[in-house]
Amino acid sequence: MKQKSKAWRPLTANCCSTEDQTILKNLSRCKPSRSDLSKNIAPLPSFRRLSFSDLSRSSSTRINEDLAQSFGSDLYDFQLSELRAITQNFSSNFLLGEGGFGTVHKGYIDDNLRLGFKAQPVAVKLLDIEGLQGHREWLAEVIFLGQLRHPNLVKLIGYCCEDEERLLVYEFMPRGSLENHLFRRLTSLPWGTRLKIAIGAAKGLSFLHGAEKPVIYRDFKTSNVLLDSDFTAKLSDFGLAKMGPEGSNTHVSTRVMGTYGYAAPEYISTGHLTTKSDVYSFGVVLLELLTGRRATDKTRPKTEQNLVDWSKPYLSSSRRLRYIMDPRLAGQYSVKGAKEMAHLALQCISLNPKDRPRMATIVETLEGLQQYKDMAVTSGHWPVTSKSTRNRVSNTNKMNEKTRATANHKQPSPVPSRKT
Repeated sequence: MKQKSKAWRPLTANCCSTEDQTILKNLSRCKPSRSDLSKNIAPLPSFRRLSFSDLSRSSSTRINEDLAQSFGSDLYDFQLSELRAITQNFSSNFLLGEGGFGTVHKGYIDDNLRLGFKAQPVAVKLLDIEGLQGHREWLAEVIFLGQLRHPNLVKLIGYCCEDEERLLVYEFMPRGSLENHLFRRLTSLPWGTRLKIAIGAAKGLSFLHGAEKPVIYRDFKTSNVLLDSDFTAKLSDFGLAKMGPEGSNTHVSTRVMGTYGYAAPEYISTGHLTTKSDVYSFGVVLLELLTGRRATDKTRPKTEQNLVDWSKPYLSSSRRLRYIMDPRLAGQYSVKGAKEMAHLALQCISLNPKDRPRMATIVETLEGLQQYKDMAVTSGHWPVTSKSTRNRVSNTNKMNEKTRATANHKQPSPVPSRKT
């Protein structure tokens, strides 16, 4: 089993990349159901079926020729010297973040670099190529993002393949990743913004799944959801993406790769990949949006380290759900909206993949939550007292329950913990 590579370390608020993938082990999966696209989502274009086996071992010159022939003006073939120039030789002053995949630097391109080029900031990913797998992941990103165009997928502008160097050039995402906003920022994401991000990410996955030849993203998580200036969510990092099953096949058999805590249990246990694996991962991210907790957190008590296991008992009850809602929301969330999102998350993380909804259904459900304006703090579902007062009231209630239990010679009923 391959050791987990070093964790992503964001160096500025404007992160444009993601935490490295963790290889789990060999596993399997079940029959996928093809997702229908919502009316506002364009159909997926046909793939040109570039061959990994042919390109992965070709020389850089041959690769560039094949990619140029396939994509033409859709993608720019940058020279390494050009990318060095716009990042000041990949200066640490331009460093956005780094992880096991390598480093990401901010750059700025205009017609001084390429005549007629639209002036814009970009993110340049310099991959740390370690053998064939690193190259194949770079190639996967070029092939998928070179042919996929959708408002909720990050735009790949170009690539660079010179000798052993492999680079990718993306549109710059000024608000960084969802992970940073949920877990690394002092200010909290408002409920409405969280809902908008969930809808955008769901549309991205629905677009991938709804094709005649579905694409399985395979690594959906908060660090792979990047945010535009208006918090439009866009999926990034397609290094692990796979074409879905064809013909009579019900799944794609592959080495299990992804991130612990997000990977579907049946995929981990069997290695069979379907679109329903992505739906499970999406459900985990919904739980992160609801609770403000990470999918896995080793700093918490053992029973609370896995978000799915810890949260499941709270998701089917409105009364219990409020105990696990992100306290940083301070009651500024829709009670009805949170209840329906929790129910949706519970469906997505079902152990039976057939019970998980399609992404198109998820989009429709989430869009329906935008109508709710009932804030918990004004609906009596969240105490309008200070934190210290709430703690004193909670402690007093616990003491009273203990006293009553002693008097009745029996144990009190369990009270849901409000710890986060």
